[in-house]
Amino acid sequence: MTRFERWSLWATTLAVSMTGLGFTWAKYFAESDDPWAVVNHPLEPWLLKLHVISAPLFVFAVGLVTMRHILPHLMSGTPEGRRTGLVMVWTTVPMVATGYLLQVIAVPDWLLPLAIGHIVVGILFLVGFLLHRVRRANRY
Repeated sequence: MTRFERWSLWATTLAVSMTGLGFTWAKYFAESDDPWAVVNHPLEPWLLKLHVISAPLFVFAVGLVTMRHILPHLMSGTPEGRRTGLVMVWTTVPMVATGYLLQVIAVPDWLLPLAIGHIVVGILFLVGFLLHRVRRANRY
């Protein structure tokens, strides 16, 4: 993996993770003092916009890393980091799919289950990502 690929993956993962976690907090856990407020926290719409903008950059970074890192390690059966790597591989597709569906689904009853699924697989991806790096750092 090149320095640019590593940097782009880390930067976009950080951007998507921080904006996603911030938006989740603002939407579902923050409470507004104003009973007529449309949003729970003033940063909620900004966090959502930043999340939606950074997500395609993240998908691009994953695509960059796939050819030079993910596929070669899957094909060779490299044991180091395999479990955490597979967590990331298997959570990326549902994370991206639910993220896009949340933007286009118009059936209100589907939005909360999609959001919960997106949050869960997003957190699983982030945990796998961080553990993957920690395990790699402990090798040296």
